Amino acid sequence: MNKLNRNLTMLCDFYELTMSNGYLSSGMKDKVVYFDVFFRNNPDGGGYAIAAGLEQIVEYIKELHFDEEDIAFLRTKGCFSEEFLELLRTFRFTGDIWAIPEGTVVFPGEPLMTVRAKVIEAQFIETYVLMMINHQSLIATKASRITRSAKGRAVSEFGSRRAQGADAAILGARAAYIGGCNSTACTIAEEAYGVPAGGTMAHSWVQMFDTEYEAFRTYCEVYPNNATLLIDTYNVLESGLPNAIRAFKEVLFPKGITKCAVRIDSGDVTYLTKKIRKKLDEEGLTDCKIVVSNSLDEYIIRELIRQGAEIDAFGVGERLITAKSDPVFGGVYKLCAIEREDGTIQPKIKISENVGKITTPHFKKIYRLRGKETGKAEADLICVHDEVLDDTKPIELFDPEHTWKRKVLEDYTATELQKPIFLQGELVYELPALAQIRQHCAEEIEGMWDEVRRFTNPHNYYVDLSEKLWQIKHDMIAEHRKAK
Repeated sequence: MNKLNRNLTMLCDFYELTMSNGYLSSGMKDKVVYFDVFFRNNPDGGGYAIAAGLEQIVEYIKELHFDEEDIAFLRTKGCFSEEFLELLRTFRFTGDIWAIPEGTVVFPGEPLMTVRAKVIEAQFIETYVLMMINHQSLIATKASRITRSAKGRAVSEFGSRRAQGADAAILGARAAYIGGCNSTACTIAEEAYGVPAGGTMAHSWVQMFDTEYEAFRTYCEVYPNNATLLIDTYNVLESGLPNAIRAFKEVLFPKGITKCAVRIDSGDVTYLTKKIRKKLDEEGLTDCKIVVSNSLDEYIIRELIRQGAEIDAFGVGERLITAKSDPVFGGVYKLCAIEREDGTIQPKIKISENVGKITTPHFKKIYRLRGKETGKAEADLICVHDEVLDDTKPIELFDPEHTWKRKVLEDYTATELQKPIFLQGELVYELPALAQIRQHCAEEIEGMWDEVRRFTNPHNYYVDLSEKLWQIKHDMIAEHRKAK
């Protein structure tokens, strides 16, 4: 992972610097504030999202510092005081961060991360925090949808060459693995993060030889234990498949190897795979797998399976790595509270004519409520930070917008979702291995009702506010209207 380390402190929006300089000149540099990271809508109109990107934020926070070159550059801008530039020389993050662990199923409106720090520190990390959470949560969510549509068949992420830059390819592969992909074509993703990388050949390999059969035979000789042959360079059924079968029988069978595969990247997939499977079985290659790629997504995969296509594995590229159908996660970073000098917390709210953009004030915590009998998640409850939920007692939940919609929940367990990550600038969270995150993600999705997991018109999962928090928000909105 060292080869990916860079000082990205200057990867920030310029206004984070101008505001920080202003906070210093206004005597506010030691003011402690609270910011929430949350998103407003699930990607693709789905019923859930997957949290991802925390590990990269941890590494960023640990390495946060300004180089002398950075300070010299900022001096040339002519808008920063020497006092501020001097402050940057010793700048470090000394605050607290709580976050929902990677791989957790999350929903709109709930804080994926809460930052408590001096205002300059909290304000400055906004861009990087949002960039990591927005990108990786988006790709992990898309990967979850795609791998679920495959109904247990392996899915490999194939998208590097269509990704929007190197980091999008590498971290996209990481996020796709969290979301359920089995492997990636991106080699550096395995070297850096342990995402299993693999691949075989392109059409150019076949074109390099005088005959298609020679290309296949040579590949089987070089890689007898990983022989996946791309059979659609010329004609799948008339040349590609017969030549692949011949190469398998002449090179692999004498070695006692029956494990092999063919791949197609074009054509009528349902028709071709049915024909391929029939021919392979007739020729005694019952262990030979069929791999399909070519602009796939969850809807195409679901339809192919519905049509009875004979597919063992999928390679998914551009529509996964770019989340093409809905390429913006939409996470935001909003001030929710400040600390007074006496240590009490003063909630802050953003009011908007657009109801969806009104924020939920205060320093908060989130509980996930699961039915004891089913183990399924029933609702999330956002509370004020000092509230304690007693899950031995029934709880009445109500819709924050339509308060007459109420439900009493009994026989449940309540678990806090956010975990402490940094306290007073020190890392207190043990980052899990990527395989653990992926397993956690799978368990999280399994813990959701089928109605929430639907691709279209999913059940609207309950994310409710405690009565105390709802009243605080309601009163602040009312005060604002009165002040008008």
